[in-house]
Amino acid sequence: MDGCWVSVLNASGKILGHGHYQNGSIAVRMLSFSEVIPTSEIFREKIQAAYTLRLNCGLISNETNAFRLIHGEGDGLPGLIIDCYDNVAVMQAHSLGMNADREKIAEALHFVLKEKLTAVYYKSKTTLPGKARDEQHDGYLSGMSVVPHVIHEHGNKFFVDWEEGQKTGFFLDQRENRKLLGEFSNGKKVLNTFCYTGGFSVYALKAGAEFVHSVDASEKAIELTRKNLELNGFDSTINACYAEDTFEFLKDKKNVYDLIILDPPAFAKHRDAKHQAMKGYQRLNSEAMKAIRSGGIIFTFSCSQVVDRQLFYDTVSSAAILAGRDVKVLHQLTQPPDHPVSMFHPEGEYLKGLVLYVS
Repeated sequence: MDGCWVSVLNASGKILGHGHYQNGSIAVRMLSFSEVIPTSEIFREKIQAAYTLRLNCGLISNETNAFRLIHGEGDGLPGLIIDCYDNVAVMQAHSLGMNADREKIAEALHFVLKEKLTAVYYKSKTTLPGKARDEQHDGYLSGMSVVPHVIHEHGNKFFVDWEEGQKTGFFLDQRENRKLLGEFSNGKKVLNTFCYTGGFSVYALKAGAEFVHSVDASEKAIELTRKNLELNGFDSTINACYAEDTFEFLKDKKNVYDLIILDPPAFAKHRDAKHQAMKGYQRLNSEAMKAIRSGGIIFTFSCSQVVDRQLFYDTVSSAAILAGRDVKVLHQLTQPPDHPVSMFHPEGEYLKGLVLYVS
């Protein structure tokens, strides 16, 4: 039955391990490679190991109180995502097995985090497969919290709304890339496209950018960007926010900006869409390269898992040829250590980025 625990045996009947069964291309998501049948203690052990890793990497501090605690296969819990926003954990299941075990996982979270955790919010209606989406309701498994909630990231402040926002409420995977952006921003005229809640915008302004223009097609995202700018002491009228399509916005902006951020949503969520997605990445990067001032910097990203690092690099390279600009790569970027990648599941590295110098 979908979502149940099963044992996996070899041809001679030896138990290889245990995991969650689900009818589909991945029949069993392995959680244990032991002959011993796991108990609910397995969630405590894996969550404790994941939390210890984050502590050892120095990811949790007074300056930063938001982090990813569980990153699926990277933390030995395939089909599960848990993001922590201060004292609230937001859990997202991508498999029926994790959905079935959600109460046990919530108990394990409280056991490991103790007084550091006051609420667990379950948000899986859009991530579960098939009919399970229709049957699922998002809500608190324990405790309750007011949203939007203010978090701290490298000393910057952001509103997070895990109830109504995208994904779990905030894109934690860009934290270190936002910090790096600050090193390039002093005195610069900055354009942040697909800005969502304005994370890159806040970092650029904190680092001394002359101004930042933030663009997103979603009016709700733009409103939250304005709130985040004001939360950090910046004037959202001087640092204008535009609810507009990025491609349309770029059309008449040649030689306006010194630094452009291209952080679009996943253009390809499955392999069938990959070819069309690469055209989108090529066009987006080419338009930005044509628009930016000589000597400008572009931070460009792809979060499409089906687009590997080399393909993204080659696509951006072809965009430079189309734009007729000389482009140098200054940095190759990825996701931070709280989004670890198992050596045996390289597909877990979904975020690719390049910092480009355009002359």
